Amino acid sequence: MRKDITIAAEPRATRGKNEARRLRARMRIPAVVYGAGRESVAVSVSPKEIEKILHSSSGVNTIFNLDIQGVETTPVMVVDWQLDPVKSNLLHVDLKRIDLTKRLHVKVPVHTVGDPRGVKEQGGLHEIISREIEIECLPEEIPEHFTVDVTHLRIGQSLRAGDIPLSGSMKLLSPPDLVISHVVATRGSVAVEAAEAAAPAEPEVVKKGKKEEEGGEKKK
Repeated sequence: MRKDITIAAEPRATRGKNEARRLRARMRIPAVVYGAGRESVAVSVSPKEIEKILHSSSGVNTIFNLDIQGVETTPVMVVDWQLDPVKSNLLHVDLKRIDLTKRLHVKVPVHTVGDPRGVKEQGGLHEIISREIEIECLPEEIPEHFTVDVTHLRIGQSLRAGDIPLSGSMKLLSPPDLVISHVVATRGSVAVEAAEAAAPAEPEVVKKGKKEEEGGEKKK
């Protein structure tokens, strides 16, 4: 999803650990911008501004403008980043230029809403199996998430990737039969109780036969 956000970046002439330390002392981190058939550019950015992007509702699917001082202003996405293993703060980020006329492959979260009938009426359990699907679409049409109503699901029924309605230029890349969520029977559910009630009882003659055989062997 494209947002009207612009982050300032400064070109970097040098690289290495010493340069990274100097940048972090200025509350900045090293970054690299590449893609769209142009040369990569080493820059520095504000880690706080990048963290806001990563923690936003659209997360890594956010397309924003990067204003590289004296070089270019281009739409980009965060494609990779490095965190401090102890403090978990950003150390480095990779940014990819986005051609707004070309389709992208992205993973989009799927949110389910509603209480399935299989839970309310049959005592089943609603399980989430997959939380996202992969699609292909134009950059301007990347959704923040898909929201799907699962109220109709009964025990034994499932929501699959192919059931999610797509719009515009969106094309499903995940397998259509990928299970997003399903309703399963529990020990006390109506379906299990009905199945147990309908199960035929073990014939009594079989049990008697076993006892007679055992008794015959003892007499012998």
